[in-house]
Amino acid sequence: MYSILFSYPLQFSKSPRFHPCLHLQFCKKPSMSNPSSSWIAQFKPGDRVEISPHDPGFRGSWFAGTVVRREAKNTNRYVVEYDQLYEDESGEKLLQETLDWIQLRPPPPPPEKKKVQFKFGDEVEAFYSDGWWEGAITAEHSGGKFAVFLSGFEEQIVFEEKDLRLPVQWVKGKWEPRFEQVQREKENSNCSKEVMKFTQGMQVEVLTDEDGLKGAWFAATIIEPSGEDKYLIEYKTLTNDDGTEFLREDIRACNIRPCPPEIIVVDGFKVMDEVDAYYNEGWWVGVIAKVLINCNYVVNFIEYDEKITFNQADLRPHQDWLNSKWVVPSDV
Repeated sequence: MYSILFSYPLQFSKSPRFHPCLHLQFCKKPSMSNPSSSWIAQFKPGDRVEISPHDPGFRGSWFAGTVVRREAKNTNRYVVEYDQLYEDESGEKLLQETLDWIQLRPPPPPPEKKKVQFKFGDEVEAFYSDGWWEGAITAEHSGGKFAVFLSGFEEQIVFEEKDLRLPVQWVKGKWEPRFEQVQREKENSNCSKEVMKFTQGMQVEVLTDEDGLKGAWFAATIIEPSGEDKYLIEYKTLTNDDGTEFLREDIRACNIRPCPPEIIVVDGFKVMDEVDAYYNEGWWVGVIAKVLINCNYVVNFIEYDEKITFNQADLRPHQDWLNSKWVVPSDV
């Protein structure tokens, strides 16, 4: 079998290559006075926030704090003070840091009155060591307790239900479910409804369950039906182990979609735009984190908590195939 891993640190080849289902785009030089040309969160001194620290050891965590001041009048960086992190072990002075606006967010809203029912496999945030850390429920215990594997600590810890919350993300001034939750809901929705019928030779994109490739869409061709709601497909970019022929695989119909329609991007992308980035022969969903010069962008892959710089030629606007039609995220 094959395996293409989304490894750390990620490295992207800048050499030109053919991109299946690539969309025509034009690059417009960004304004130097406002490189992102998009929505940017604004904070005031005294605002209560949650903070995502710089340190790699704190990846995937959020800590409560307060905005002290903006670093300078025309910047989007802020001096913040943590509620429970200190400058040294004496615990006499609260830690202050200067961070980009994208590392700050308001405190998430309280959960709805309807009680959240946590279960095995749920992705959660757990309150531990004075902050909220990403994890996944690995076991359910009696008394409303859950075993959670915390990726930041690489260990399993038992938490009470009150110390868990569902992950959410702050996008353009609104709270939204995390990408993984949305993806799971989309996949479950697609596979629980009547699926599209495909014909031999049709050009499509497929979502594979292979480890290291989950979440990415790969260009393929329909070979023939291979069972109830299944099709034998041939990948256009993935080959067998010795590289002598393109890989073939049986895929559920709910994990197959037509190639997305062309969207012409004239003015370039903006910060927080949802995009597909071409990497490791497939299209991976990410969010524009920073606009650079010469049509380059820093893309944040939320599910992998990793950022990579791409040229616009390797990006396309993200679209979802829902209920047999294409929609852009703003329409969902």
